[in-house]
Amino acid sequence: MSNDTNELPGQETLLACWNALAALSPGGRLVETGGAIAAVFPSWMPLNNAILPVRSDPATESTAVAALRELYEEAAVPVWALWRPTRAADLDVADGVGPLEELKRDTTTLVMQTALHPALRQHQAVVPASIADVARFDEDVAIHASELADPEDVPGLSGWVLLEDGFVASAAWSFVHGTDCGVYAVETVPRWRRRGFARALMEHLLADGRRQGATTASLQSTRMGQRLYESLGFAAVGRYEEWIWQ
Repeated sequence: MSNDTNELPGQETLLACWNALAALSPGGRLVETGGAIAAVFPSWMPLNNAILPVRSDPATESTAVAALRELYEEAAVPVWALWRPTRAADLDVADGVGPLEELKRDTTTLVMQTALHPALRQHQAVVPASIADVARFDEDVAIHASELADPEDVPGLSGWVLLEDGFVASAAWSFVHGTDCGVYAVETVPRWRRRGFARALMEHLLADGRRQGATTASLQSTRMGQRLYESLGFAAVGRYEEWIWQ
């Protein structure tokens, strides 16, 4: 994991994951511009995100916004998000700095981290899946096990689904970078929530990350997932304040 004071814990893993995902998406790439690091995904809109340095000043932020506007316009990406990282480890703390010019304040996600331990166990209901299947997982669209594609062959990158009655009930992907296992896009079908499926999925992929040599895990959490992650030993270590250009 990086000790760079301009990064939150887990950010190095996140950026490496975006870089790995770029190999699966036409035109996908990671770019440093205007002091920010940007994921450019013309064919996968939710992944068009950029991250500022921790404690960036207004001049740096202004330069970054201008550079990102040009970058995403050239890539024909109409909507993108700029993440401002802070050391605040609470979703309810007010923003420490002012608005980002021309961007609209959106959500806030907690950066959480935990140490992986031997008690983590794998679950038979959780099976490997392609990142494409995880990406198309939608709480309103049923995906049958027979529709699942073979996992992609990208080192460190794993898609996962938990099956219930032959259908995908919960999905996520993970990425092992060095000794850290990043966890992303954890979702559960509403009718199957509060039945322990997301927890079983998390335990499985964390156990697999440990099997691959990871000693820690990191993720970004919404308020909905915070309690689950805390029950698995994750603690908040910062947050991303997200701003949208559209």
